[in-house]
Amino acid sequence: MNNCPALSRARSLYSMALALCLSLLSLVTLSAQTPRKQSYMDYIRSFSPEAKRQMDRHAIPASITLAQGLIETGAGSSILALEHNNHFGIKCHNSWTGKRTYHKDDRPNDCFRSYPSARESYEDHSAFLKGKRYQRLFALRYDDYRGWAQGLQLCGYATNKGYANMLIKVIEDYELYSFDHGNTPSWYTGAEARSTRSPLRPARHYDAPQRRAYISYGLLYVLADQNDSYERIAEDMGIPAKKLAKYNDTPLDFPLREGDIVYLETKNTEATPRYSTYTVRIGDSMHDIAQRYGIRLDRLYKLNNKDGDYIPEEGDVLRLR
Repeated sequence: MNNCPALSRARSLYSMALALCLSLLSLVTLSAQTPRKQSYMDYIRSFSPEAKRQMDRHAIPASITLAQGLIETGAGSSILALEHNNHFGIKCHNSWTGKRTYHKDDRPNDCFRSYPSARESYEDHSAFLKGKRYQRLFALRYDDYRGWAQGLQLCGYATNKGYANMLIKVIEDYELYSFDHGNTPSWYTGAEARSTRSPLRPARHYDAPQRRAYISYGLLYVLADQNDSYERIAEDMGIPAKKLAKYNDTPLDFPLREGDIVYLETKNTEATPRYSTYTVRIGDSMHDIAQRYGIRLDRLYKLNNKDGDYIPEEGDVLRLR
C-alpha cells in the first residue's frame, strides 16, 4: 500500500514527462533523416538487377552505377532517358557509330548517344568506364564506392566539382552499398528484402584487386605490408612488378617497409597547389619527399636544379612545383 500520495503523483508525472521526451526525441531523429524520394526508390527497384548484372560482368560497383543513373537522369525523368534510353549522359564522341540525339548541355547542340533499350545504355556505360581514361579505377576494390566516386570526378566524368560527394550521398541515403555485397537496402519490403544472392551460387569474389587502394594527389596507391615486395603487390593488384618499380622510382628489388606508399600509376610532375615548398627534416631523402607528395623523382631534382649527387640537409627548402 502506498502511504505517500505526493510521491505517487511525482512518479506519475515523471513517467509522463519521460514518455513525452522519448516521443519528441523520436520525432527529432526521424526529421533529421533525409526523406527518401519515391521516384528514386522506384528507379532503384527497376534498375538494380541490371546494375548488379553489370557488376558481375565488369566488376563495377552496382552502387556507383545506380547512383550515376539516378543523378544523370533525375531518377529516370530526363528526356535523354525517357526518349533515348541514355541513363548516363554519355556523349557521342568520335568512336560512336550508333543513333544520335542533340540537346543543350555544355554547348547549345551537344551530341548524345541514343540506345534501343536501357540495358544497352547500362552495357555501354560499363564499356565506357573500361576505356583508358578510367582504367585506373579498376585497381580499387569493387565495393569501395567512395574511392570510385572520387576517382570518377578526378578522371573528369563530370564537370561538377561536387560530383563525387553527390554520388556518395545518394549511395548512403538509399543504402545502395548493400547491392555491392549481394544484399538489398533496409527500406526494401517483403520478398525484395531477402538477399539477392542465389542459394546455389556463392558470393562472387573478383579476381583483382586483393588490396585496398587509396587516392591522394589524384593518384592511386596502396600501403606496403610487413615483408612486402613489388612482386607480391603486383600479384595482388594485377599490375606488372617492373611497372610498379618504375612508377615509384626504385629498382625492382627495393626493400619496402611496412606502411610505405606504393603508387599504382605514374606520379605527377609537380605537387598540388597546396604544397609549393618543403623544408627538409633529419632523415629525409629525395625519394622520401617525392613519394610523400606524389612527384616523379627526376622532376623533383629538376625543379630544384639539383643532380643525382645532391644530398638534402636539414633546413634546406625545396621547391615542389
